[in-house]
This record gives sequence, C-alpha cells and structure tokens, in this order.
Amino acid sequence: MRIDVVTIFPDYFAPLTLSLIGKAQDKSLLDVAVHDLRDYTHDVHRTVDDSPYGGGAGMVMKAEPWAEALDEIIAQSNAKPTLVIPTPAGELFTQSRAESLAQTPNLIFACGRYEGIDARVVEHYRGRKDVAEVLEISLGDYVLNGGEVAVLAMIESLARLIPGVVGNPQSLVEESHGLDGLLEYPVYTKPPLWRALAVPEVLVSGNHARIATWRAEQSRLITEQRRPDLL
Repeated sequence: MRIDVVTIFPDYFAPLTLSLIGKAQDKSLLDVAVHDLRDYTHDVHRTVDDSPYGGGAGMVMKAEPWAEALDEIIAQSNAKPTLVIPTPAGELFTQSRAESLAQTPNLIFACGRYEGIDARVVEHYRGRKDVAEVLEISLGDYVLNGGEVAVLAMIESLARLIPGVVGNPQSLVEESHGLDGLLEYPVYTKPPLWRALAVPEVLVSGNHARIATWRAEQSRLITEQRRPDLL
C-alpha cells in the first residue's frame, strides 16, 4: 500500500517510523511519503493561507498550493487513489471504514489547518471521479487544531489490518470492534494476585470452553454498559 500525506508539519509524522508501522515500511508492506505543502507555494513567505471571504475569525488554506500538491501526487499514483480529508464535518471514522481503506492501494491524506481548506478543493476533486475518490472523514465529535492527529490515528488503524503488519492475525479478531462488533473482554497476566485483586478463576481453570463462554459474556456486558449503540 502507498500512503501520501500532505501537511505543513512533516515532522508530525515521525512516529510512523516506529513500532509495527515502521517495521511494515521496512518490510515493504507499506510505503509512506510525507509532503510539505509549503513546497508547492511560489512566494518568499511560502504562504498557504489567506483571510476568509465573508469575514470571520481565522484563516483559510488556499486552494492553489493544495491543487499543485495533489495533482503531482495523483499523477504519480499507480492506481486511482482515495483522497481522505479529515474534518469535523465529515462522516465518522469507524472500524469498517478502516477495513475498507486497508484494501485501497493508494491513499492520500490532506491535513488541513486553521479554519480548513478552501471548499473548492473538495468540489474540484469530487468532480474528477476518473482520477480520485474523495472522502471527508471525522475522527469524532470534537475539534482538533489540525488534521495531523486524525491522520496519524487513521493510518495506525488501517495499516495494522494489512496482512503481515500484525504478527498474529487472530489478534485482529479478538479485539474491540472485531468480527462480532462488540467491545473486548478484560485481559489479565501474571501474577495471579495483585494488590489483593485476583485474576478471575475461570481464566486459570484450563477449561477452554468455559473461558470462551466467560469472554463472550464479558464482551457483551461491557458493550451493554458502555456502548449499547453497538448491540
């Protein structure tokens, strides 16, 4: 999978060289390229924003630098890419969306800042369905300073679903929002007694059928308590 990220803060994405995502790049399972939006400006100040039409607080990211960056990246793509723009006004990011993005050979993430990107950028590329698919996605019902944190979270979520990134594929099944859509059951490790708190007896019983039943019950109970909307 090829992932391109466009941002005015390239250093924000240094964590992608660490842990499983970094190892996936070393094994050529994942190819991540980070582009500085300011490299696509043509003035001495490398300006990427301007005041909003209609007035109001804040600044808006200019369309032209974005168009130059995206046109160049799209032209270099081996397959029609999906352009993902994080925004609080987008559709909610979910595990199912991560799974679908993990199947996409080319992803481009556009990290907005300030009051956002000139809306004509989305309008333009939505109108060019032959060159890219456009998705506006929200990480949740809150506002961040920019798209970088959201993009890091989305890349982390989808990249671990690429075959070979996570060592044990079963780990992807037995976790929250897995195949059954429920939240994960509690997990424990040694020692069996810690600060007067004992590991549930069933987990040290050696009875795998009982353990599976207990885990299923706990998963459903936790989901009912915390996220009944998932049931």
